[in-house]
This record gives sequence, structure tokens and C-alpha cells, in this order.
Amino acid sequence: MLDRLGGVVLGLLAWVGDVALFGGRALYTSVVPPYEVKETWRQVFEIGWRSLPLIALSGFAIGVVLSMHTRASLERFGAESMIPAGLAIALVRETGPLTAGLLVAGRVGAGIGAELGAMKVTEQIDALEAVAVDSFKFLAVTRILACIIAMPLLTTAMDFAGILGGYVAESSISGMSAQLYFHRAFSLIEFSDFVPATLKTVVFGFIIGTVASYLGFTTSRGTEGVGRASTSSVVCASVCIILVNVVLVKLIFLVFPVRA
Repeated sequence: MLDRLGGVVLGLLAWVGDVALFGGRALYTSVVPPYEVKETWRQVFEIGWRSLPLIALSGFAIGVVLSMHTRASLERFGAESMIPAGLAIALVRETGPLTAGLLVAGRVGAGIGAELGAMKVTEQIDALEAVAVDSFKFLAVTRILACIIAMPLLTTAMDFAGILGGYVAESSISGMSAQLYFHRAFSLIEFSDFVPATLKTVVFGFIIGTVASYLGFTTSRGTEGVGRASTSSVVCASVCIILVNVVLVKLIFLVFPVRA
């Protein structure tokens, strides 16, 4: 039993090490010419712009739900006026970035894993190498950079969509005006709330792109492996985001302590 557990732990550590080396190689390769600018921006469009409807709709729905739950809690203390500020702080500091990361991991991670996995098992990656194309830079690095660029933008969109959803819910219940709602919503938010929480999604984007690209590049066993790479990309990236988020939140509190 202990031997089996030890083997599992060692296998997990070996996998983490391989992914870390893959990501480190991608970061190094990204600053070495030649640069795949056109392909990178194409991936930004595919990953960022095509994910925007999902992010905006989800953020709007989350804003509505958070507003209703916040009202149910604050009404007990007669603090309904704090609903916009509480909703905005919750979205900007944590709910928006984490939810955006998990949604993008589900949509983009699965796509990258399946796409690269299919190219691997059909030997298209080998064909690129045969015509002197750096498949690692063209396929993996561009997608990782696109995820890094797109995540902060998508997180910002989710934050504002959530605040807008909160306004729709609040105005339909209490009739609060838009001017008063948004004044209260942004009254307690500072750059020290928005900037660190949004920038940490750069790490989320790096994790999503690296994990999905690694699993795609290491796919084997035909179509079964492609499906497994797609599923594993979502699961592994989501788990890594949740775990890394704990560390990042602690670092943010150390660098930007919350004032009383």
C-alpha cells in the first residue's frame, strides 16, 4: 500500500516537473527570435474574443445572483446601501478572476488539448518539423502567450458584466438609479483592489496554456488519447488554478495589506 502511494506521489511530482520545464522552455523561447506575432494575435482572437460572450453572460448572471444573496444577508442589518460596494469588491477581488480562469480553462483548455493532441496523433507536428517549422514555438508558445494576454482582458470584462448584472437586479428590486448604484459600487474600490487581482490572471493564463499544450504535445494512443488529453487539460488546469490562487491571494495580502 505504501509502495503504491509512494509511486503515485512520485509520478505526480514527475508530471509537475515536466510541465514546469515545458512552461519554462516556452517562456524562454517566447523572447528568442523569430517571433510568431501573426499566429499569436490569431490565437488571442480565438481564445479571447471568442470567449467573450461566455465570460460576459456568466459574469452578468453571477452579478445578479450575488446581488440577491448580498441583499438577503445585509437586509438583516439594515445595510442595503452597502450592496453595490460589497458586490463590486467581491467581484473584483476574487469572484471575477477565479471564475474567469475556470471558465477559460474549460473552454480553451479543452480546445487546445484536443487540437494539439489530434495534430500529434496524425503526425501533423512531425510534418511541420519536416518543413523546418519550429512546431513548439508555432503551436505551443503562441497559445501560451495568447492565454496570458487574453486572461486579464476577459477578467475585466467579467468584472464589469457582473457589476452590470448587480445593477439590473438591484434596480428591479429597489428601484435604485444607475448613477447612485455605480457611485456606491466604485466608491470603495481602489487600484490596489483591481490591479493585483487582475494581474494574477496572467498566471492563470500561463497555467491554462502550458498544461493544455503539454498534454496535447504528449498525446498518444490515437483518438482515445485525444479525448483523454482534452479532458485532462480541463481538470488539471482547473485544479492548478484553484491551488495557485491560494498562494497568489496570500502574496497579494502581503504586498497590498488591507487597511482597517
